[in-house]
Amino acid sequence: MESPKPAQHDKLVRIIQAFTKDTGDYATPIADLGLYRRNEPAPPKTCMVPPSIVFIAQGAKEMLVGGESYPYSPWRFLLTSVDLPANSAVIEASPEKPCLGFTYKLDLRVLAELVAQGGLPAMRERAATKSVGIGTVTESLLDPFERLLGLLEEPDAIPVLSPLLHREIHYRLLLSDQTAMLRQIAAIDSQGHRVAKAIDWLKLNYSTSFRVEELAARVQMSAPTFHHHFRHLTAMSPLQYQKWLRLSEAKRLMLNEHLDAASAAFHVGYESPSQFSREYARLFGSPPKRDIASLRSQAEESSASTLLSS
Repeated sequence: MESPKPAQHDKLVRIIQAFTKDTGDYATPIADLGLYRRNEPAPPKTCMVPPSIVFIAQGAKEMLVGGESYPYSPWRFLLTSVDLPANSAVIEASPEKPCLGFTYKLDLRVLAELVAQGGLPAMRERAATKSVGIGTVTESLLDPFERLLGLLEEPDAIPVLSPLLHREIHYRLLLSDQTAMLRQIAAIDSQGHRVAKAIDWLKLNYSTSFRVEELAARVQMSAPTFHHHFRHLTAMSPLQYQKWLRLSEAKRLMLNEHLDAASAAFHVGYESPSQFSREYARLFGSPPKRDIASLRSQAEESSASTLLSS
């Protein structure tokens, strides 16, 4: 298995530095590609990670899921196959040498097409039971990503070349050491694919009460089997997952839409504001009002710091 060339990482560092001026997450003109930069280490923060691959060009990060740690670096990539509630921490970063990287959302339709097309090597291991893994970065895997990020410097070529690279990237991922996880979620008749469909339903109906038995039937699984595979893939039960979705959406509504805690609670499906506040504090570490005030204060300080340094 060939290691990536130093020149590949050097080019990625140069491009990401050019398109990220300060700590933050950055959208790009390329569909499904995002860049990120962190100038200092940071403790774990709650986040929702979509099905995606996450690369680091410089520095180191760690994801925590269900009590397990998944550290990754320029030589190890992070892969998630379903929408996954997690905690993300920055391990290595400094203003002089920031943590730089990019995320690329997986296209499960393309993965399914490539698996159905055939011609992939036989798997040497049993199908994965988790939805997060750490893979080895190779020269052949990094190559299409290097060319994809290079398109940021050639914007007129993005509409023509990025769709071709999109398919190549998914093919290379199916040849990586994380192929078992990807094939599990791509196979239409697999348990993982059915759980992914249930997750899609929960994301659209997070404010609606439901019975696990009914959701299991919706994706053609028995309730015990569904519950078992759902927990294996997400490290939580379906009801815990819905609670996470509700609380995260409420946080967004308070922070971005300026709703008060009670209004946000009712909007996402809570009937009791006091229960909402207790569960919010349990997940995010502080009651809603204090947490949102702290986040706004941090944003103002960061904005002031950026203005002073510009």
